[in-house]
Amino acid sequence: MSDTTFPADLQRDEAAISATDWKAASAQLALLRNAINRLLIGQEQVVDQVLIALLASGHVLLEGVPGLGKTLLVRALANCFGGSFRRIQFTPDLMPADVTGHAIYHMGESRFEVRRGPVFTNLLLADEINRAPAKTQAALLEVMQEKQVTIDGEALPTPRPFMVLATQNPIEQEGTYPLPEAELDRFLLKVLIDFPSLEAELKLAAAASSGRIERQLEQAPPGQMTVEQLQQLQALLPQIALDQQVLDYAVRLVRATRESAQLRRAAGPRASIGLLQAARALALLAGREFVLPDDVKAMAIPVMRHRVGLSPDMEIDGETPDSVLAQIIDTVEAPRL
Repeated sequence: MSDTTFPADLQRDEAAISATDWKAASAQLALLRNAINRLLIGQEQVVDQVLIALLASGHVLLEGVPGLGKTLLVRALANCFGGSFRRIQFTPDLMPADVTGHAIYHMGESRFEVRRGPVFTNLLLADEINRAPAKTQAALLEVMQEKQVTIDGEALPTPRPFMVLATQNPIEQEGTYPLPEAELDRFLLKVLIDFPSLEAELKLAAAASSGRIERQLEQAPPGQMTVEQLQQLQALLPQIALDQQVLDYAVRLVRATRESAQLRRAAGPRASIGLLQAARALALLAGREFVLPDDVKAMAIPVMRHRVGLSPDMEIDGETPDSVLAQIIDTVEAPRL
């Protein structure tokens, strides 16, 4: 009798523990989201997408004109989970060793010493990444994909979690170097940050001019998350249920870009993987243990907008990657669960 009842009892215990974990994760994420939104006023969608990338252990390409709080967002994010934060201002004379680090030979001690670059941090802000030449941009390729840097033949891992948030100015193109496709593909999401609404800008101006934002940055926010707690949240992601029909829908969305005459460059398999990861993170952020087709649809444009290229006809017509992707997404039937 005990052989038949024990597994059932064990399953109930595991289910109870799992339910507790999900509830605690949802509460932690709500605190994290609210703490960042109190600092970056009026950019709730941007905050959610950056948190999704953080949960999915991905990188973010932020695009917006100067002064919209991109640096503030990264500082607030690092402050809320107790992580380290470094910033690199990309310029035309920036060298790869300035990013990754280098080895120095000590004559007196007859040995090499490795000096680690600013990439050895939890959150790295690569400001105006397209102002540096291709060889410096490429210095980030290994560390973004493998989360390690090879210096003098030795592979050095970066701290975990590790996330690159790179910024671009969409208007000023003089003296810039477009990111190569291989590097664009390393970013999980491309997030567009726009001007806040009138009400949000009024709150922002009042908070910034009174010094409240800087004071909040210097203090640990209520319910601050530790690095270990963030890693536990990231470890929950693979446990989020993903129905085969939802997986099929995500792959069909990506493959639809390869059949469209509106695009000269389509999304590759890394987009399919990233879309599923982002959808899982969105479900976790929403407090769910399973992925809905709407999660996949909501993340499709942020995941693919930087991975596709418009055909010349579409560019002449004034179309954008977002508008073309929206049309393609509408042609793919979503499953009904």
